Amino acid sequence: MRLLLIGDIVGKPGRDVVTKQLPRLIERRQLDCVIANGENAAAGSGITPAIYRELMNAGVNGITLGDHIYRRSEIMSVLEKETNIVKPANYPRTAPGRDHAVVTARDGTQVAIVSLLGRVFMKPVDCPWEAVDRVLDGLSPEIKVRLVDFHAEATSDKQLMGRYLDGRVSAVLGTHTHVPTADECIFPGGTAFQCDVGMTGPYESILGRRIDRVMETTRTFIPSAFDVATDDVRLSGTMVEIDAATGRATAIERICVRWEDGV
Repeated sequence: MRLLLIGDIVGKPGRDVVTKQLPRLIERRQLDCVIANGENAAAGSGITPAIYRELMNAGVNGITLGDHIYRRSEIMSVLEKETNIVKPANYPRTAPGRDHAVVTARDGTQVAIVSLLGRVFMKPVDCPWEAVDRVLDGLSPEIKVRLVDFHAEATSDKQLMGRYLDGRVSAVLGTHTHVPTADECIFPGGTAFQCDVGMTGPYESILGRRIDRVMETTRTFIPSAFDVATDDVRLSGTMVEIDAATGRATAIERICVRWEDGV
């Protein structure tokens, strides 16, 4: 089976390129399951119920989130009701949302998705190692295909998680930094890994935000609105081919589709 993780969707440009390109990408690349990180989908920070539905209509099977998960309070009802959107599993148990989800791929395969937050250079949060152990221990052994979206800042943190979970999950793919890395590989135990799958949004920017606004505030300390940029819009993510019978990854490939590209 083929699984795609779409990197952090930033604002309306990111949503629009997903809506435009994902249906064709699913068809041309024969994708069985699409998971998207949607924590920046609402004007660059958070996600709303309408955006959740928009991504579902575009062909997304499940949504992972990160440190901006609760930036839009209206998403609480979706987190509590829907079964294919997850909070970081190392958030407190009392925090709204599910610590994992199981979605059905187009080929009928059951796919478990887990989101985790890193701790290096991030706000204080519960231990991701203990959280992922808890979630994996609670999964049915019949669910072989397992994806972990590690939303973290430090590459060392991400590499450690990949090695820690090697042979226990199908893929550990990083999000959060918005910069795609060229370290995609498959570890000896059959787990696909990449430090960051990149951003889905405007690349003529500073991590998705207008260059002039970020530059001025950085140089002068005068606050300004870091509006979402608009140019050089791309869909970035990583595709993993997985043996559905064993859950082991057999191939990994970076995906980058520009707004104007034919897929």
